[in-house]
Amino acid sequence: MSDPTIPTACVVGWPIRHSRSPIIHRHWLARHGLAGDYVQHAVPPEEAEAFFANFARGPFVGANVTVPHKEVAFAAVDRTDAVASALGAVNTLFVENGQLVGANTDAPGFIANLDQSSPDFSARSGPAIVLGAGGASRAVIWALKQRGFAPIHVVNRTLARAEALAERFGSVVRPAGWDQLPALLPEAALLVNTTSLGMQGEPPLVIDLERARDDLLVTDIVYVPLETPLLALARARGLQTVDGLGMLLHQAAPGFEYWFGVRPEVTPELRRLVLADMGIVEAAP
Repeated sequence: MSDPTIPTACVVGWPIRHSRSPIIHRHWLARHGLAGDYVQHAVPPEEAEAFFANFARGPFVGANVTVPHKEVAFAAVDRTDAVASALGAVNTLFVENGQLVGANTDAPGFIANLDQSSPDFSARSGPAIVLGAGGASRAVIWALKQRGFAPIHVVNRTLARAEALAERFGSVVRPAGWDQLPALLPEAALLVNTTSLGMQGEPPLVIDLERARDDLLVTDIVYVPLETPLLALARARGLQTVDGLGMLLHQAAPGFEYWFGVRPEVTPELRRLVLADMGIVEAAP
């Protein structure tokens, strides 16, 4: 429950107990000495429409939105930021002048993770491969398009879903089936997994990377496990890899600024804190 005496934000979903967002935001509140809180708020699907319709009246100053409520939240906002408008999805809510505003921080969070983990990645812009055509792939495609990657091959089992992304983002997106992946890999500068394959409890994502460029950068938005089967294969091949935890951390920063007025930093200390909650002790670089 929220404390009505201090500004409180929340993460909204169903279920929501798995979310590590409270760890992130409470760390930043303590780090900056701010009065506030961040809590989990479980909302059943049948109550979501009413919850978002009344959100601007309180008690929360803002929220992160996760599955399965993102579409309902998008429909409920009074206005959106430029990224959310381009993607047709919101993951962050804040109240401004009595209006509910929807933002999308997944795209900047994805890019910020790569900038921090592989500062020169944009310099190698060229063909990119995005695996999957779900909601997360929209954010990744938008971000890669901003950084000049082209073409962006969207590989998906259902070709029609990849074709829908080409209609949204233009000719830079090239839809492809999984059977075309081996032919695309030798030219790719970046490979991104946005599917749930490799996530804890899901089948592994196994790709033959032998014909990939030696400078291919491989990243996965999955962060449980921290090193997915795809990243393990890439590391064994000698390729540079970036795990998905940084995207979670970086996408949280704009929301914190919306709600509490301070732009926080994503630091090694914060990463270690979240990893500790996952039962992982990461060796120092």
